[in-house]
Amino acid sequence: MKNPGVIEFWYEFASPYSYLAAARIERLAAERAIRLDWRPFLLGPIFQRRPHDPSPLQHPSPAQRRYRWRDLQRLCAAEGLALRLPSTYPRSGLLAARTALIAIDEGWGAEFTRAAYHANFAEDRDIAAAEVIGAVVAALGREAATVLERATAQANKVRLVARGEEAIRRGIFGAPSFLVGEEMFWGNDRLDQALAWAAAAPSLPPLG
Repeated sequence: MKNPGVIEFWYEFASPYSYLAAARIERLAAERAIRLDWRPFLLGPIFQRRPHDPSPLQHPSPAQRRYRWRDLQRLCAAEGLALRLPSTYPRSGLLAARTALIAIDEGWGAEFTRAAYHANFAEDRDIAAAEVIGAVVAALGREAATVLERATAQANKVRLVARGEEAIRRGIFGAPSFLVGEEMFWGNDRLDQALAWAAAAPSLPPLG
């Protein structure tokens, strides 16, 4: 069942293409009067369920890896986004995702998400480290110690696990992904199509 006018943005903090999507999705959604639902999650548990998958999407060749970063460099330049290849890649997005859940609850999730991505992909800072995430939180005018305590509480950890299980149930396999109802669009290059779908709510027959 379609839910026109609403788009779910599923993103992983280790994903550079999610960095691109996060930088532009709020502006583009506002232009179409589409409500945006920020959905941080982790890809690791999804990949762990297919550990023997030989897909090049998980194990790119050196040439493909170089192409991806060059592609990102071009796209970031076009968007006016800074890009610095991380000295460690991929970095764990666990703490950032847990913190994002708290930030979303309190209404500053978009700002935190963009700031955490900037720290990772523009400044090469280790977003797996509590001191880095704490600094990002503090720079947004929030009490870092309090936010991090809530982010690492058991109840919030369970929430993030449940979010990952929901992603699996709904067929998500990569990031960024955009859901309009149960219609899924995968990849930064599908963002415009997802927004158009959310605005128009078209209908297609089911597959198979």
